[in-house]
Amino acid sequence: MDFREFDELASHREAACAWVEAHVRPEWVEEQRRSGTHQTAELHTLLARDGILAADWAPEYGGSGVDPGFARAVFDELGRRGLASDGWSTTSMVLRTIEHVGTEEHKREYIPAALRGDALIALGYSEPDSGSDVAAAKTTAVRDGDEWVINGQKMFTSTAQLCSHVFVLARTSPAVPKQKGLSMFLVPTDSAGYDIQPIHTLGGQRTNATFYADVRVPDSARLGGVDGGWGVMHVALVHERSASSPGSDGGSLVRDLAAWARTARRPDGTTVLDDPLAAERIGRMAVDEEVTRLLALRDRWRVQKGDLPGVEGSMWKLFATEAAQRHSSDILDILGPEGVLAPDAAGAPANGRFEEGFRAAVVGTIYGGTSEILREIIAERHLKLPRNR
Repeated sequence: MDFREFDELASHREAACAWVEAHVRPEWVEEQRRSGTHQTAELHTLLARDGILAADWAPEYGGSGVDPGFARAVFDELGRRGLASDGWSTTSMVLRTIEHVGTEEHKREYIPAALRGDALIALGYSEPDSGSDVAAAKTTAVRDGDEWVINGQKMFTSTAQLCSHVFVLARTSPAVPKQKGLSMFLVPTDSAGYDIQPIHTLGGQRTNATFYADVRVPDSARLGGVDGGWGVMHVALVHERSASSPGSDGGSLVRDLAAWARTARRPDGTTVLDDPLAAERIGRMAVDEEVTRLLALRDRWRVQKGDLPGVEGSMWKLFATEAAQRHSSDILDILGPEGVLAPDAAGAPANGRFEEGFRAAVVGTIYGGTSEILREIIAERHLKLPRNR
């Protein structure tokens, strides 16, 4: 692939900026921060109305004529302004999974509804006793005629408070090895017996525990074969860890740090950037950001070729989140006491983004697969090392 420096979205950025200026309300950023819900319903409605959600999808499934480059530029601009679309990110992951493994009926039922903005899908994988070992799921689905009865509990079901469905991994055959007895279901959140409780995280995001007490879904809600859920899960996890998923990273903390360091004065009148040790640390952060960008480009290139970037997505996610933790720690060292000023504190550098970024980075290595799990995937599937357990 070609790693030459160029801005593939340059032709779209002016139009994307104009779209955001015309439609986005500044108070949405503060509302996402205050509530911990990283999805804004009004914004999502606008993105659906103007065909931005439907860019890069086939017309028979509700795809629009909007240029995918423009759509990506809009999400980039939203990220630069501090607006996230986590609910749409998880929905896109599930839609791409449906595209790969779903029936034609699944594709025509779920994809157009999501592209119209009528459906959002949360991820129901992790459980209280198993965490990243999602194959150890204890939530059960028992067949009853043409229906399945689901009982159990899921953790870290982020954005479920706004979603129409949860993508639930459930055990359908308890007597076989754990990875062979699982099935996947799309469970409507208005089902009888479904409940939700909020969980507020260190990073400021609200996630949820979701509960299933004799929840009934039709067999048509099953994605993949009976006991074939692990294969569906593999496809879903590839898309979850893909750097090409829509969403936003909120912009570059390193860029904001460098801007602060150029103007912040020390008692002797020099700037922070005049200190060669500080300058070196900022430079190393910039190198890490460039490596993260290149790994993301490789991931996107694989997707554009029609491949599933399994190991590549794990590499990108592992490096990006581990680097974010290193950067956040270094940033607080460089800033000193000012670095822990929260967004609502007077005089907080970069409006408190450094303190906020530190808290978010702490949990970043857990979302979408812990660093330990990703290292195992890379070791086994890329380096061909034996399983360590």
